[in-house]
Amino acid sequence: MARYRAAKCKLCRREGEKLFLKGDRCFSNKCGIEKRNYAPGEHGRRRRGKPSKYSIQLREKQKIRRMYGLLENQFHTYFEKAAQQKGITGTNLLRLLERRLDNVVYRLGFCSSRAMARQFIRHNHFQVNGTKVNVPSFLVNPGDRVGPRQKSKNLFLIQESMKTIDTRQMVPYLDMDPNKMEGEFLEIPSRDVIPVTMDEQMVVELYSK
Repeated sequence: MARYRAAKCKLCRREGEKLFLKGDRCFSNKCGIEKRNYAPGEHGRRRRGKPSKYSIQLREKQKIRRMYGLLENQFHTYFEKAAQQKGITGTNLLRLLERRLDNVVYRLGFCSSRAMARQFIRHNHFQVNGTKVNVPSFLVNPGDRVGPRQKSKNLFLIQESMKTIDTRQMVPYLDMDPNKMEGEFLEIPSRDVIPVTMDEQMVVELYSK
């Protein structure tokens, strides 16, 4: 499957804020946006004029899409699913993205980034309710239990990521048992507890043009 392979720090610099794409590096002084807090490229330092409404909408969409590690077609598919559901389309969109298995593995602290979670899932290291799942886009349902397979629990990178679990903000719709190395997806989250600062309504307005 196609995926973004270029430097991830450039994405954060382009959006002007941290998207936490590089795991622990984002919390260190090696973070790209800490070193060069301006857009990448030859004209990145150039002062720009007042952005248009379309530009603001596009940037909000790009922030959310890049944070969750999706390509444009994938993201648009999620938007169409969200629009078909009852309720607020923007909130439905974030709920769908939060239910992705790679995001749940990342939020539970088994991996330091969504990209790492995606790779480990592809390599058959994680299971849902005791069954191996190797599809990062698998949608987790309330009551589902997620964790590494027995033979994968001692992997160095998973163990290293688990060491910093106490320093991370656990979302209230997930419950983690470090002793069993297993987490549970408790419920479909409400918008106010999803730790995303972007304005999803801008995405709705953009796609509604």
